[in-house]
Amino acid sequence: MAAFTDRVAIVTGGAQGIGKAICEALAAEGASLAIVDIAEDTAKATADELCAKGIKACAFQANVASAESVGDMVKAVLAEFGRIDILINNAGITRDNLLVRLKEADWDAVISVNLTGTFHCTKAVARPMMKARYGRIINIASVVGVMGNAGQANYAASKAGVIGLTKTVAKELAGRNVTVNAVAPGYIMTEMTHVLSEEAQQQFLQNIPLGRPGTPEDVANVVCFLASPAADYMTGQVLNIDGGMIM
Repeated sequence: MAAFTDRVAIVTGGAQGIGKAICEALAAEGASLAIVDIAEDTAKATADELCAKGIKACAFQANVASAESVGDMVKAVLAEFGRIDILINNAGITRDNLLVRLKEADWDAVISVNLTGTFHCTKAVARPMMKARYGRIINIASVVGVMGNAGQANYAASKAGVIGLTKTVAKELAGRNVTVNAVAPGYIMTEMTHVLSEEAQQQFLQNIPLGRPGTPEDVANVVCFLASPAADYMTGQVLNIDGGMIM
């Protein structure tokens, strides 16, 4: 039997990039998917693509920065599937700049989506998971939240916050068999990193012992492990997926 047969997974930011790779990996092991994105048409396109392969996938629109929007989304997922077993908090944005040039609006936007969004989604699924006495929550952090990065004060702060939130919620929910872990990707080739200059990309590669950027599938594989029965005795952990970058 596949690892996620009869399991329902919410993946925020699931329509493209790392989120889409996670959806595909979970689906390959039998999961039914609630694909959440702020752009409903993008989420629907990904859901339709997966449905064409025989996967049960539904699109849901939500702005994770809004507690009300997240609450409505979780109610809709429960109405559609009847349960929520796995939550992947993947939705995230960047608004990079050096601290002295960083606009307050760009600070607020990144914190609202990356950190507050993770809080909203986690809080919304906590009660259903606690009631079911089963849940797997995996948060997408970043090595930047561990080591910092010039020009990303807002992003680094948001991801460091996600790591702290992961450890705290893991302690609070452990008694109800709900595990909470995080993955911290390094330099992963996605739409977000394609905009970097060739010079910036080479600089990243020089700091990676494995000598290559990661792929969305590299991240998805570890997320699947953390959501699977193989990781039933792991909680409050942060796994770096970075080719050795911060070793």
